[in-house]
Amino acid sequence: MSTAVAITAEDAEKKPTTRRWRADSLDLVVTPALFLILTTLLIVVWNYSDFDQTTTNILEPAKLWRQFQEQLFVAFWSTVLVVVIAVPVGILVTRENVPKIKDTLVSILGLGQALPAYGLIVLFFVWLGQGAVTVIIALATFALLPVLRNTIVGLEQVDKAVIEAGKGMGMTGPQRLAKIEMPLSVPVILAGIRTATVINVGMAALAFLIGGGGLGETINAGLKLNRPTAIFVGAVLVALVALAFDFIGGLAQRYLRPKGV
Repeated sequence: MSTAVAITAEDAEKKPTTRRWRADSLDLVVTPALFLILTTLLIVVWNYSDFDQTTTNILEPAKLWRQFQEQLFVAFWSTVLVVVIAVPVGILVTRENVPKIKDTLVSILGLGQALPAYGLIVLFFVWLGQGAVTVIIALATFALLPVLRNTIVGLEQVDKAVIEAGKGMGMTGPQRLAKIEMPLSVPVILAGIRTATVINVGMAALAFLIGGGGLGETINAGLKLNRPTAIFVGAVLVALVALAFDFIGGLAQRYLRPKGV
């Protein structure tokens, strides 16, 4: 009887882990599948569509490669800026001796995210002028909320009994943060970073509006000159970059998670 109970308890502990593993595995299968489908469509369109001279000029490989690099540059550094700002701020506002301003801060950033990305970029253009740096700052502002909110939620959901146990072992505040709170918050924080990354990749297509380059140039040229093939190629390239970043984020969520979490 006791053996059966023990086996049942062990199975109950394994079920959440098994369900999480299946969800992670599905996530890491669906994204590459979509990436492969879009890549196949892109290759088919590129090889079998009839390009007139205008479309050929828009889709010049050297031009696309430059725009692709600009897209990656803006998306990557805006995400880095988000992480550098949002994670420390999220940690700070959840400390015991700090005034409880997290709700106000989240509300303010929520208002910022409610603004259209186009409008936010224009506002920063008026303030800072044109260029990639302006776009990076604007996109970082737009994507701060998911990372900040997830950092706060991740830290606050850590079992207080575990934190008290750390205190009982003589750990200082920074030690508890580094050895208990942050490791247990990693999955939630990474989910926020993943969301912010995908947002930044998509919004980086607007960088061309203020001289930041990016694949939005191709999409815009296709729209202005009524070239559907150019629009399709530009949009698919943006989607592929977003899927690639999302897949990397999924790998980080799965493999950077502490064992047993």
